[in-house]
Amino acid sequence: MILVTGGTGLVGSHLLYNLIERGEKVKAIYRTKEKIKAVKRVFSYYSSNYETLFSKIEWIEATLNDIPSLEVAFKNVTLVYHCAAFISFDTKDYQALRRINIEGTANIVNLGVSNNIKKLCYVSSIATIGKEVNNQLITEETHWNPEEDQGVYSITKYGAEMEVWRGTQEGLDTVVVNPGVIIGPGFWRGGGSGSLIKMVYKGMSRYTKGVVGYVDVNDVVKPMILLMEKDIFNERFILISENLSYQDFFTKTAVHLNVQTPKKLASKTLLSLAWRLDWMRSFLLNKRRRLMKQTTKTITTKAYYSNKKIKDATDYKFKPIDESLAETCQFFLKEL
Repeated sequence: MILVTGGTGLVGSHLLYNLIERGEKVKAIYRTKEKIKAVKRVFSYYSSNYETLFSKIEWIEATLNDIPSLEVAFKNVTLVYHCAAFISFDTKDYQALRRINIEGTANIVNLGVSNNIKKLCYVSSIATIGKEVNNQLITEETHWNPEEDQGVYSITKYGAEMEVWRGTQEGLDTVVVNPGVIIGPGFWRGGGSGSLIKMVYKGMSRYTKGVVGYVDVNDVVKPMILLMEKDIFNERFILISENLSYQDFFTKTAVHLNVQTPKKLASKTLLSLAWRLDWMRSFLLNKRRRLMKQTTKTITTKAYYSNKKIKDATDYKFKPIDESLAETCQFFLKEL
């Protein structure tokens, strides 16, 4: 039996589809029944028989900090995919981020150890990997520097990874994946690539020249499954298809959406002013932040990631990002 946390999110829903299609017996935890509807919608993208496939999931209501419910979820489980996380870049959410990402992961690790599960796959992020200088490729060995001005999401995902590595010292066999920006359909809000696609559709006039790694959502879940099947333990793997500038990403997205492409460069000076004005707006009006200092740093930084390790370990071939964007944008347009 396989347990999936975060099954109602982008990665988790696609993972559930791939596992069920393979004939696996799967449990998944959820917080509210409303969120389960999004999973069924994702299933409908890929199969006309989605109702039958979806009905094979055993759903258990639980949160990452609800130990009694998690203990029920862990019964008779041999493999765990831990995809659940809270994604926010707002400093106001720091305590919630710690509670869900760090403490919640510690709970999953502890239950994995006490239930003697065979293997855990943890979905981390490239946000927990350091940055190289002079445009050198970033690898799994590039260390994250806690002394740098890190964002709250990055800090808590790094803390979650520390809990996972602690679990390996207690006998829990683990693989960790560090995906780049994940491209995939079904979730158009919440700060992921879906919300970026929605922003481009509504109109985006400016771009930045920062560079980051992108990956199709199915090119995250399929390597995860491969890594769980192989005799690979206590290793981490960067999952990216291509490194693209934000300008290229926004331009490709606009083309596939048949909307105007961004034409003007958002300079560092303009972005510096923008995040300060956004802070003032948030402070005076008690509104959520839209742009953080660390976010402006990220979107102007050129970070080139290597996917050599996962290719060598699994011989996996990634989908070109332009193809992934074309498919995802078509799903977006159909749902309008």
